[in-house]
Amino acid sequence: MLYLKDLYYHPAATSEPILKGVNLSLAPQELGMIVGPSGSGKTTLLEILAGLAEQTRGDIRWQKQALTSIHLQQLAGLVFQFPERHFCGSTILEELRFGHPELRLEQVQEALAEVDLAHLDLKSSPHALSGGQQRRLALAVQLIRQPNLLMLDEPTAGLDWSMRSQLAKLLHKLKEHWTLLIVTHDPDELEGIADRCWRIDHGKITVTKEP
Repeated sequence: MLYLKDLYYHPAATSEPILKGVNLSLAPQELGMIVGPSGSGKTTLLEILAGLAEQTRGDIRWQKQALTSIHLQQLAGLVFQFPERHFCGSTILEELRFGHPELRLEQVQEALAEVDLAHLDLKSSPHALSGGQQRRLALAVQLIRQPNLLMLDEPTAGLDWSMRSQLAKLLHKLKEHWTLLIVTHDPDELEGIADRCWRIDHGKITVTKEP
């Protein structure tokens, strides 16, 4: 179970906190969704949960254990908005093994199967894939690390209706085995598969859906 209690983030460069007393909980194999406009603090929250930034105050716990940024880097996987812009490998195999050259081919193929990409040629370029396939490959890159928490920042941004619908079906399938947290400004295709929803505005979060 993920717990956030009274979380604040107030960098020195801003006059107001970006996050203000955030409280939420998310159980294993649930899909949580945070909805809010640009600048509301939702991406900053994901960066804190990925260990890329540190809260000013407040607690983050997983299964009642308090977590530091180092713990969070090991526990969580984050798929950025437009993840295809961050691909580093010249082939799909290189992309999946980036930073983890010891990964066996079997592990690579299992990760691709999880996101319905088992048919791909591992020697092909990630940049030759369709937009929807690139999003799924970015998911596989994180899944291969076996995170306890998988987070996605605006996963449907820039995709057409068909690709958005396919991605929503995939995320619904993934929550059978993973705990997911999504942030978005456009919840249309995702609202129906979310177990818990929150609204964030000016750094404050409110519950809009619970199991």
